Amino acid sequence: MPDYQSCATILQAETAFTPVLKQRKIRTLVAYWILGLCNNYGYVVMLTAASDIIADNVNETEEKSTVRECTYMSTGAILLADILPGLTIKILAPFLPFFIHVRVAICVILAAAGYLTVAFSNSLFLSILGVVLTSFCSGFGEATYLQNVVSSWSSGTGGAGVIGALSYSVLQALGMRTTLLIMLVIPVAMAIAFWIILPRPSAEDLAHALEIQRTVNRGRIIKKKLLLIPGLMKYIIPFSLVYLFEYFINQGTFELIQFEDSSLTQQEQYRWLQVTYQVGVFISRSSVNLFHIPQTWTMAVFQGINVVIFTTEVIYYYIPNFYIVVALVLWEGLLGGSSYVNTFYRISNEVAEENKQFSMAITTFGDSIGIALAGVLAIYAHNKICDLPIFIFPNHIQEYNKNQTFRQTFKNEH
Repeated sequence: MPDYQSCATILQAETAFTPVLKQRKIRTLVAYWILGLCNNYGYVVMLTAASDIIADNVNETEEKSTVRECTYMSTGAILLADILPGLTIKILAPFLPFFIHVRVAICVILAAAGYLTVAFSNSLFLSILGVVLTSFCSGFGEATYLQNVVSSWSSGTGGAGVIGALSYSVLQALGMRTTLLIMLVIPVAMAIAFWIILPRPSAEDLAHALEIQRTVNRGRIIKKKLLLIPGLMKYIIPFSLVYLFEYFINQGTFELIQFEDSSLTQQEQYRWLQVTYQVGVFISRSSVNLFHIPQTWTMAVFQGINVVIFTTEVIYYYIPNFYIVVALVLWEGLLGGSSYVNTFYRISNEVAEENKQFSMAITTFGDSIGIALAGVLAIYAHNKICDLPIFIFPNHIQEYNKNQTFRQTFKNEH
């Protein structure tokens, strides 16, 4: 049994709540918040930087649409590089030995290697390789750290969204290489949180964890683990749909949303929409201690409605103001974060103790499946929308008159 199992063994109910125990609880919550932040930080940064990565590595000869302002290299390609490796490791991790120190060391090394590779990349291949490394870190970390700590971990991962997207958007003025080198503090913080801040379990904690592990190991083989999966589908399916819908929106439509009368450039609009999305995710992921929503399927329904709104917007351009889109993106993020935290809250309260570790690890696989499908669909939809003619509605005449690029493109087409 490793020295560190999960925060659950440390935060279990205590009959005598002494100052020492209070301090241990605070240290544990802080440590897992930082681990959640550091684990998802690189993943968020790479998605926020997707438009810049494409722009820096696509040359002038790259095929562009003759109808709309877009190239055929979609940020969906970066999304796939950012999710497929994590998906692979999430499939394997529940069946791998739980050598916690080795796992954390691997996560730290992968995170640092990812930042360095993208920072010093001189080709799209190397940039995507760096994204792949950060994806391995994120997927392996989530399958390792996410056990029974729903509130602290979820809040930390939500914080990663806001801090990651915001810090990249602000620091990008220094250049991508400098920005990513500064972000090497993140894997260092991950190591400090785990090996210094997180308290070592007491003898009683270890005895409790060993008893759980003996229960888990008794007759537990891969076949028996797989038999748990059908019962987890009530969590996995709506969870996967929410992530499918929201990442289709983020990587399939964000870069096609163009308000040329805005003070922001197209790439800046993309980055700040990502920031807004992450703000919504952070708020809702931090809400489970205040209230929870057991009907997690409702988030999938509302996110599906958002897909319709955003897809029709990039085809017909009927939303008159950029800040209306910002409000919709905030709502989208609130739904995504709420789905995440309420799904794992339900598992932590509804699944038997000896099955929680496997159940949470395999459920994280659900969001990766949804995101991977979203990446494929986003690439296809992006290219199809790029080839569509531009439609004008009567209530869009004002923007048509103000937007020179839009007007010229429309005239050339018609």
